[in-house]
Amino acid sequence: MNPALPLPGALADIWVYLAATPLLGLTLTLLVYQGAFLLYQRTAFNPLANPVAISVLVLASLLWATGTPYATYFEGAQFVHFLLGPATVALAIPLFEQLARLKRLWLPIAGAMVVGTLAATVTAVGVGWALGASRATLASLAPKSVTSPVAMGIAEKIGGIPSLTAVLVVATGILGAASARFLFDALRIQDPIVRGFALGTAAHGIGTARAFQVSEEMGAFAGLAMGLSALFSAVALPLVAGLLLRWL
Repeated sequence: MNPALPLPGALADIWVYLAATPLLGLTLTLLVYQGAFLLYQRTAFNPLANPVAISVLVLASLLWATGTPYATYFEGAQFVHFLLGPATVALAIPLFEQLARLKRLWLPIAGAMVVGTLAATVTAVGVGWALGASRATLASLAPKSVTSPVAMGIAEKIGGIPSLTAVLVVATGILGAASARFLFDALRIQDPIVRGFALGTAAHGIGTARAFQVSEEMGAFAGLAMGLSALFSAVALPLVAGLLLRWL
């Protein structure tokens, strides 16, 4: 290992031993997130103290300081990654409890999902184009509001860079979760259904997690928006983004 920063001999030996243990990544992830979440609680759940953002910064700093390759870290952290699937499926439980309201609102919900998803794509590509981004960067930007696995697949299909898209997706989620409350309040949007659905459409899983911290109702509709936008994007976004990129 070639650490980015020199470590004392004994400490370096201990780190080398721990780094060879696959569960190190899992342990670090859980401890760092728990610490970030405690800070989040201490700030009265201020969205600017988003625990995901803090955890990413701390873990990235630790990996850089110790010279630990991401692949080594992920050997243990993949257990958390695996749980994303069951956690996403579990979002159906609170949504089922809102089924009666969902039946009444299906038409405006469908319209909002289509408009919101397309608006996120068009504005992202438009801003990137105005700033002189390359075609590959524009293609990577197009699905930035979709949940990571779907977004990376879309980016690869339309000529983007999946790894760049993953970073943009996380950044979008963190920014959306941190700024949504202030934006909703400024626009005087108080309905938890509207707030939740907008947050899920724009900020996918991270936004949905934030919505559940506010209320179960808001979280249920954020989860619905995340799932519907991912489904719609997988079908329509390659075509829409392809047309935009050819036109630009």
